[in-house]
Amino acid sequence: MPSSPTPLPEPQIAHYLRFLKTSRGLRFEADTPAGYDALWRWSIDELPDFWASIWQHFDVRSSAPYGSVLSGPAMPGARWFEGAQVNYARQVLRHADAAHAAGHPAIVFRNEGMGRHDPKALQETSWPELERQVASLALHLQRLGIVPGDRVAAFLPNTPQAIVAFLACASVGAVWSVCSPDMGPVAVLDRFQQIEPKLLIACDGYVYGGLQHDRLPLLRELLEALPSVRDLVLLRYLDEAADAAPLAAAGRAVHDFAALTEGEATFEPLWLPFDQPLWIVYSSGTTGLPKAIVHGHGGVMLNSLKANAMHHNLGASAESGDRFHWYSSSGWIMWNAQVSGLLNGATVCLYDGSPGGPAPAIGPADWGVLWRFAADAGVTYFGAGAAFYASCLKADVEPMREGDLSALRGVGSTGSPLSDEGYQWIWDQLPKREGRDIWLNPISGGTDFAGAFVAGMVTLPVVKGEMQCRCLGAAVEAWSEPDAGGRGRALVDEVGELVCTQPIPSMPLYFWNDPDNRRYLGSYFDMYPGVWRHGDWIRITPRGGAVIYGRSDATINRYGIRMGTAELYRAVEALPEVLDSLVVDLEYLGRESYMPLFVVLREGVVLDAALTKRLKDVIKTALSARHVPNEIFQVEAVPRTLSGKKMELPVKKLLMGADAKQVLNADAMANAECVDWFVAFARRRAASEG
Repeated sequence: MPSSPTPLPEPQIAHYLRFLKTSRGLRFEADTPAGYDALWRWSIDELPDFWASIWQHFDVRSSAPYGSVLSGPAMPGARWFEGAQVNYARQVLRHADAAHAAGHPAIVFRNEGMGRHDPKALQETSWPELERQVASLALHLQRLGIVPGDRVAAFLPNTPQAIVAFLACASVGAVWSVCSPDMGPVAVLDRFQQIEPKLLIACDGYVYGGLQHDRLPLLRELLEALPSVRDLVLLRYLDEAADAAPLAAAGRAVHDFAALTEGEATFEPLWLPFDQPLWIVYSSGTTGLPKAIVHGHGGVMLNSLKANAMHHNLGASAESGDRFHWYSSSGWIMWNAQVSGLLNGATVCLYDGSPGGPAPAIGPADWGVLWRFAADAGVTYFGAGAAFYASCLKADVEPMREGDLSALRGVGSTGSPLSDEGYQWIWDQLPKREGRDIWLNPISGGTDFAGAFVAGMVTLPVVKGEMQCRCLGAAVEAWSEPDAGGRGRALVDEVGELVCTQPIPSMPLYFWNDPDNRRYLGSYFDMYPGVWRHGDWIRITPRGGAVIYGRSDATINRYGIRMGTAELYRAVEALPEVLDSLVVDLEYLGRESYMPLFVVLREGVVLDAALTKRLKDVIKTALSARHVPNEIFQVEAVPRTLSGKKMELPVKKLLMGADAKQVLNADAMANAECVDWFVAFARRRAASEG
């Protein structure tokens, strides 16, 4: 029988509000929409004072005082805490003594292999052990010639070793960049070739859905295509006896990950400028290579501390016993978000493997896997993509039959809008807390600034279909189409473009290899100069909540993983049969997305079952299984503008119900005759859904 739920600790927001009252004489309430709105408005009206309060409340350490909180507030280019010297890894490791003394580990881990051999097996990494491994690897990185600013690329799964590697890189000032090992060579090289890494840390393979995936052949392919890499650090994850000789034959020195982290060592992370690059993450647009987005130590650290405490209600494990799990691959920004729980001193709980159990060819799906892990690990806050909860609902999973979830206090969702049925399923299936439904916290943000724009507040009521509030320090609004001066009108209870009118510390420092900021400006500031346009449709409700309606641009957002259409086109159009292609991802509030792919084939070629399979296979291999389209259709031509650009967004709007005359202007098209097919297709879809 499940044990009785533990009493709820005081909300983290209460600690912060007491701090504001004591340090600044400010009095706010956060348990009503009006009270929270007053707090939020102060946080954006007095932006420097708000972020200074975050610095002080979390006692951020610096070896030198900062001159001003915010100098040059324009976007892009805002400068934060100039003069400060910080380090992300320092903020993590400062919790080691207190958390260890209280009996809490830094990391709890399980993967598919452990679960098969012992369903209750967990691997724990203590705080002193984390500190020791990070120090050992950091010293070895320096011996390998890694200096501040060098890029270190990682091809690793969601494991404790990935966290150790990341923190070691941060400790020595290296710039971290990771891809998940389930990504194909095109997607990985599109990312890593841009940044020219000096070192590669990679695994020999991984297990997913009960299947072993050997990545050594791919790893050699990566090395051959990355001439800047001087050394390889190999994590033998799939096979402890994996032969590294073929990799050494590629002309690189090969080092064993375990050997580099086994020594007794101490290392004090370097003091670095507040805006020292911490990592490079990738968010794809509709043209060109993925955007290589550079974030800084200080900005990520401050925004994560705020988000974890205020909007996830996470406290230090030494005080509240918090254990934080967000199911993610290492290639999604939610991996970074999960790791950031260590900044607040929480225990992070990692699961590496399929959330749905075995692959269909091996056995039936098992959507109870993560719930059993959460029970065994004592997770207090559980997060996953909205698609995971939809799958559990369809599979009639009953989480409380999978294990003791009495420690659970909150549930997060992101990646796509959570349906009303998803809200109700979570409330029905997870334990009540003090007579109320469990706190449900859907959030929405992005890789682009490594954070959330809208999220939750544990003290506020949850309304089905809504996110509870705009995040503190985030000046988020829904805007109308721009006027002649490039400004939009702020909307309430109407759907508009999600914009942020003031800077946030974790916004990108810059894009890699974008010296004139042209791509950066074009990505976020082309529609409203000086105002961040995120690319989502949003509605701000009269009570201050928010509803996200999906992407307002043509970016693919499959199961929370964003991918540029250009990457898919490169894979598909490499096939000799394919002359042209167009893909759109149709996101619907409360329903699963639908992604059709349209292909133009060479004369005499027909889209049969064999070619359909080849197309899907090439997408799966080059990108990932997540980005395989729902259906593929053969068309005569792809709609293009007079300048030759594929008309992705107009076709997307058409298929989501817009009037063809409003979104497809024949006078602006190079091949208007092809529109009729798409109009007829849209009508058939609408009729079938009606």
